[in-house]
Amino acid sequence: MLHRLLWLLLLAGWGYWLLTLSLMRRFFRSRAREEGVFLPPVSILKPVRGVDHEAYENLRSFCRQDYPHFELLVGGNDPEDPYVALVERLKREFPHLAIRLVVVPPLGANRKVGILHRLAAEARHEILVINDSDTRVGPDYLRRVVAPLADERVGLVTCPYRGEEALSFPAVLEALYLGATFLPSVMVARYVLAMRFALGATVVLRAADLEKIGGFASFADYLADDYQLGARLAALGLRVHLADYVVSCVLGSTTWRDAWHREVRWARCSRLSRPWGYLGLPLTFSTPWALVFCLGYGGEFPGWAVLVASLLCRWWVARGAADCLGDRTTRANLFWLPLRDLLTAVVWVAGLWGRRVVWRGESFRLHRDGRMESELSSADRCLATDH
Repeated sequence: MLHRLLWLLLLAGWGYWLLTLSLMRRFFRSRAREEGVFLPPVSILKPVRGVDHEAYENLRSFCRQDYPHFELLVGGNDPEDPYVALVERLKREFPHLAIRLVVVPPLGANRKVGILHRLAAEARHEILVINDSDTRVGPDYLRRVVAPLADERVGLVTCPYRGEEALSFPAVLEALYLGATFLPSVMVARYVLAMRFALGATVVLRAADLEKIGGFASFADYLADDYQLGARLAALGLRVHLADYVVSCVLGSTTWRDAWHREVRWARCSRLSRPWGYLGLPLTFSTPWALVFCLGYGGEFPGWAVLVASLLCRWWVARGAADCLGDRTTRANLFWLPLRDLLTAVVWVAGLWGRRVVWRGESFRLHRDGRMESELSSADRCLATDH
């Protein structure tokens, strides 16, 4: 009975990965280049905390846009944050651009959403483009991601992304997860599961639609802000559109501790947002199941044959996904993919239990509905904000 179950799990995993590769190729082959005559004024909203790897170059890439009219709003909670100096430097380099720094008090447990609430209120334009502080883009970014909003049925535009400049082994493993596991799964959500969530690397939407769902303040206590945005806009009958522009996520020298906290946070966030989808993830764990199959045969030929076949399937699919994304980091580190797959299974188990997450060094406790609360005392929170 166990033997048959393992076979079913293996076949499900192989089928899943082959499906993801087919969908990725279909997506990037069939989509027309999305840029055109729809060029409304845009407000870029960028919440920050601390300085990421090559933070200035990341921020600078948004100032070098081939786009007629846009402004850049950078927001944080701390007037002493090192990012302040970067924004001042940016203003000197691009004096012709409208660049503003906004320092705001925290609103809700989700610091990022609290900052975005104030930035959205300060924005001068109807189209809002939101992206994480560790992202980097090319000059055609705004033209490509804003264009889909010409269709009034589209309520939110988001983008796939790849990991770049992985300067430590944990960062390499994170890049492999993004390119060989997470992004292929996004294609399944896009074509099979009626995608209802955004990806933090890019969120583009209309200020009027944001107001209809209560603005950022309505989910300032939720961990999965990207999911909340997509689900609430979809509930209005608007579509979540996956653009064909691939954003770069600059990783730098990630530590084991930071990588673990980040991936467990993603896992627990996914479990609370899409519980049935989370419980179905083991069907995709082809490498761990193939290893169990091999061990069950005591290291004899049939077990090794299945393990090798499973690894070749994963390598082939990951290489194809990397080609679609232009992901050089994944292509260069495919040797480590089996270890990455085993780590993904371990993270899944960790995400299955527990309600504590760590985000930017602060601990939070999750509630069943996806809300979170800081584990710091009120006095500690005030001290963290003041310093």
